[in-house]
Amino acid sequence: MTQQSLAACWNERHQSLYEKLDGEGAVKAAMDIFYRKVLRDIRLLFFPALSLLLAACPASADPPSSTAVGTAAEPIEVRIYSSEFEYEPKTVQVEAGRPVHLVLDNSRGTIEHDLSLPEQNVYLKAEAGKMAERRLVFNQPGQYPFKCSLPGHREAGMIGVVAVATGVAGAVSSAKAGPSGEGGEGIVDALPEGLSRLPQPSAAPPVGRRDPKSVQVQLEARPVTGLIADGVGYKYWTYDGTVPGPMIRVRQGDTVELTLRNALDSQLTHSIDSHAVTGPGGGAKATQTPPGGTSIFRFKAIKPGAYVYHCASPMIPHHIANGLYGLMVVEPPEGWPKVDREFYVMQGDFYLNGDPAQKGLHEGSVTKMLTEKPDYVVFNGSVGALAKENALKARVGETVRIFFGVGGPNVTSSFHVIGEMFDRVYPEAGSEYATNVQTTMVPAGGAAIVDFKLEYPGTYILVDHSLARLQKGGAGFLEVEGTADPAIFHAVQPGSGGSSGH
Repeated sequence: MTQQSLAACWNERHQSLYEKLDGEGAVKAAMDIFYRKVLRDIRLLFFPALSLLLAACPASADPPSSTAVGTAAEPIEVRIYSSEFEYEPKTVQVEAGRPVHLVLDNSRGTIEHDLSLPEQNVYLKAEAGKMAERRLVFNQPGQYPFKCSLPGHREAGMIGVVAVATGVAGAVSSAKAGPSGEGGEGIVDALPEGLSRLPQPSAAPPVGRRDPKSVQVQLEARPVTGLIADGVGYKYWTYDGTVPGPMIRVRQGDTVELTLRNALDSQLTHSIDSHAVTGPGGGAKATQTPPGGTSIFRFKAIKPGAYVYHCASPMIPHHIANGLYGLMVVEPPEGWPKVDREFYVMQGDFYLNGDPAQKGLHEGSVTKMLTEKPDYVVFNGSVGALAKENALKARVGETVRIFFGVGGPNVTSSFHVIGEMFDRVYPEAGSEYATNVQTTMVPAGGAAIVDFKLEYPGTYILVDHSLARLQKGGAGFLEVEGTADPAIFHAVQPGSGGSSGH
């Protein structure tokens, strides 16, 4: 062994130990000093002895693109690094019949990942900064696909393959890592019997005039299955089982203690980022909560308005796209002008695996989400969520207020109520209002407050006036009862060309 190859081998071993100690700054710094100033001299003085001890080392310190094989008598360590959202390497190569020490190394990851090898009945899961390992033997040559089974991670690119060969085989191209469609996005499960739409959250009542006080807020992130359209089920991620999550209502100046629980049957870490919070990550840094866990933080509600809250765990838009969003309303000390009825409505865009028209139970599609091609753009979580028995209801002569938000993750709304004008609009839910507004623009992650008086009975349709989204479910209904006043509206000679598009 040459001095150069010995140094490369030593570098490799040192780097492996270094990575295991990653995050321990003092240890790393000490190792750097020790390695650079001391071991360099030892290596030069005792080169022959080190050559004997390290004779089995490979000659290169560079990590291979695929794990090389050795003799069948020797066990081999196969280390696969996980991070957001990839494996490295994506392809590994071993010899049939050779013992394998498989390590999932998530020291580079900031969230949990797993490695599922279904054909070998192997499942490894590692929290951020941790590792998981398993001994196994591949007895038969072939290609064994692996993936991260956590929702959305495979679709984001976390797939790979173990190539098993007899004897010494060549490297496997990473381009072939993972068979096309394995566990694929086109697969749709059967629709559970009796599945219904999610329940509707209601507007929280006004706080009223009072002094600031301490307020306790509790939320639970949990998965819920429900209908997103007739015959089409969806695996939602929710706060408290609804989309949007509960409307939280406090007063400016309140001290809010927010407790976030993550249900044990959640598959991922969840969190909450509230745009009403002044503090790191809007609370997200303090609430990265694993399944079965609880986190608590406290903040002061400094500024009035209606603010979106949402999950901010990687991949953030994936968590939002599955339904993890809601509104936190901070009232000014004097409150807003009194109205007769208040409603809580949020728009969201959803991305389904496979054909969205296919009957059955769907999961979210990361691919469609990243290309910003929603299958559904809906109010309150599903097509028809604000229709029939769930339609908003009021009477002629009443003034109504809608707290309207857009969870996103991608689509901006042109919010409009067909047949009405907004008497007052608080653009982006700010403190100042505009009057007599027909349509208001609400960005993803934004909100608006709209007030209007009802002067004629009938059904009024809530829409995103980017009207192609009507075909994707973007409609809600406000049913107004009362006596018609012909001075306000009267059909003198109705047309006979068919029904209205409304």
